[in-house]
This record gives sequence, structure tokens and C-alpha cells, in this order.
Amino acid sequence: MNPASSPAPKPFTLYLAGYDVFRPDAVAHGEHLKRLCARYGLQGLYPLDKAGPAGLDGPELAAWIYRANVALIRQADGVIANLNPFRGAEPDSGTAFEVGYAVALGKPVWAYTSVAASIVEQVAVATSADGGMHLDAEGYTVEDFGMNLNLMLACSATIVAGDVQACLARIVRDLGSRT
Repeated sequence: MNPASSPAPKPFTLYLAGYDVFRPDAVAHGEHLKRLCARYGLQGLYPLDKAGPAGLDGPELAAWIYRANVALIRQADGVIANLNPFRGAEPDSGTAFEVGYAVALGKPVWAYTSVAASIVEQVAVATSADGGMHLDAEGYTVEDFGMNLNLMLACSATIVAGDVQACLARIVRDLGSRT
């Protein structure tokens, strides 16, 4: 067989999870993320929640978006997730679901966040009376595992403290070590 006529290998596909779909420039940003993936030899699959069928709204549109997004996760080889804080100290809850869904499917997940500080450094404001526990502003205990995200995210994904490009570089390095 002529090697020149062999089809190019299919690029590793990544579902692009994150609150980026809520940006005012979500379509353009999604195209930017897909171009970044291509620059690293990967193919990005970007969900766009605003792209539902005409005539759907409310709960019907929400259900359509859910089905489309989980189908895209099933189609992908892995997930890259933007776990930067969104509307508070924690990552977007929808993105956290997508990470968990991909993990449940056995897909590798990489995530990035600009926050390198531990959760204690991020949200603890006091210690308990006996000094044994860190507490947040509402009096709830703050887990102290030295991680920058909740353990359910930090232990289920490869977390990169940095931006999307740092995470893509890590993915390429990790994928290269698997071959």
C-alpha cells in the first residue's frame, strides 16, 4: 500500500466543556477554541446552547440542549473543561455535571483553572472553636486536601492551573505518552 494514499489518522476529539457558551461572543469564542485545538492536532467539539431548533423554548429547549450536549460528550474521545470560577467561587454546575458524565463513560478529562490556590486559601474565613476545621463565611467546613478544586473534580480529572493553551499542551503530552 502506498503510504501517501493512507488516510490521515483521525484527530483526538475533545468536548469543550465550560461556561464559555454563556459569553456574549459565544460563537466566535467557540470557533477560537476549536482553532486552538486544531493547532495542537486535536479536534474540538463545541456545544452551543443557543443553537436549538426553531420553535423550541423553555423546558423543551432545555431538554433538547441536554440531549445534544450529552450526545456530543459520548461522541468525543475526551473532555477539556473550563473550571474557572463562575458566578461565585465554584466552577459552573453544568460543566461539573459534564465532567462527571464523561468520567462515568470512562473518558479522560482534563480541566483548567486560573486559580492555583487551595480551597482553604480561596474561601476559608475562620477556624472552628477547637481549631480543627476551616470554615467559610456561612460556617460550613472547608475541605483541606491542599487542592484548588473540590476533591470530586480534582481526583477525577487532570487539573491544569493555567489557561486553555496550557491544558491543550498537557493533553498532547499525556496522549503522546500513551502511544
